[in-house]
Parts: sequence; structure tokens; C-alpha cells
Amino acid sequence: MSLYVASSLFALMILIYWVISEVFTVLFRFTGLPDERARFQVISLLTGCGFTTRESEMILSSRSRRRLARITMLFGYVFNITIVSAFVNLFLSLKLVQMEHYFAALLIPLVAVAAVFLLGRIRRVRASCERLVERLFSRILRRDKTNSVLLIDYLGTDSIAVVTLNTVPEAFAGKPLKDIDLKSERRILVMLTERNGKTEPAGAETVFQTGDKLTVFGEYHVICRVFEAKEQFSDD
Repeated sequence: MSLYVASSLFALMILIYWVISEVFTVLFRFTGLPDERARFQVISLLTGCGFTTRESEMILSSRSRRRLARITMLFGYVFNITIVSAFVNLFLSLKLVQMEHYFAALLIPLVAVAAVFLLGRIRRVRASCERLVERLFSRILRRDKTNSVLLIDYLGTDSIAVVTLNTVPEAFAGKPLKDIDLKSERRILVMLTERNGKTEPAGAETVFQTGDKLTVFGEYHVICRVFEAKEQFSDD
């Protein structure tokens, strides 16, 4: 294999790996994981390098994230062992003319996919695509009808999480936030509410409704208990 062919193959592998990592990053973002953390977790899972215990809890706290993590790890293993070896053997067995033909056939669609991801970095385009695709994936990844809590980050002993209200708890039904006393009694701060795709700061007159997504701050196990969301650390 010539230096040119080896360099081309190496560049092709990098491009394929980057496209794959971007695909899985987008999938993890649909589960509520921030962009930077999603990308780090995907690279860790694909390469088999592992991830920190603290951040791994963000994966374990959601059934949909655990499913994606399993798929990502298996895909990374299969890609590293099977696909890369197959590509190398294919390039070694082809003649130069055939090699250029297959290389061009693979490069064109990969460049097209890469261009789509680069376009997706534009904020408005990305926001529109995320809303569209999230509706599709939510039907697959979020089949559970109970309230769900997605862990976003840790701050000391407290957590930032997103609570999806598939059912408004009876204690909160029809009551404004000022009458619930989440902050004083349970040390839970409701920061943002998302309703019908529109995000607004939570106020004293905010009344929870089915389908709301609440960005909250407090102890994770207390958040799960107060909003009657089962902790999704198991598949039962």
C-alpha cells in the first residue's frame, strides 16, 4: 500500500468515525443530555475508554440513555473490529484504478453527510431539526407514561434535572407554584417551564400542566419523589 493510499484510507476512517460520533451525539441530545457532555460520552462509549463515575450516572438515570449507550458500545466494538478490518483488506486487494473508484463512491456520500452536520451547527437550523426529530424519537425512546427525570448536571450534592410531567401529581393539580412551597419545604427550585415548545421562567403564578417540561434544581432523589417519577435505574 502506497503512502497516498494509506493517507487516504486514514482520512476516510477519520471522516466515517466523525460522522458516526455526530449521529450518536444527536441521539443522546434528544434524551436531554447537553451537547458537550453528550459528545464526550459518545466518544468514550465508541472507543471503549470508559467514562467518569459521576457523569455515568447521567446515562444510568434514564432508560432511553442506557439503551442508546448499549447500542453505541456495541456499534463501536463492531466498527473497530469488523468494519475497519474489512476496509483495510478491501483496499489491499483492489487495484489502483478500482481503489480510486471505490474511494470516490464512499467519499461523496460521506462528505454530503458531513456537510449536513456542519450546516446543523447553525443555531436556527439545529433548533428546528431538533424539534422535528425529537417528536419522532420521543415515541420510541419515551414509551413510559409515568413522569420522567433526566439528570443534566451535578452542583455539589444537588442536581439540575429536567422533569417531564406526563401526569401532574395530585398535590400540584390546579395550584400555582406559590401555593406548593417546593422551595421552602422540599428545597426544590423550579427554574424553567417548557410548554408547547416555548420555554419561560417559572413564576409564582405558574400552574403545572400535563406535558410540561420543568428544569429544576435540588437533590435528585427528592426531585424523583416529589414529582412521582420513578428512578429509572432498572429496566423493570
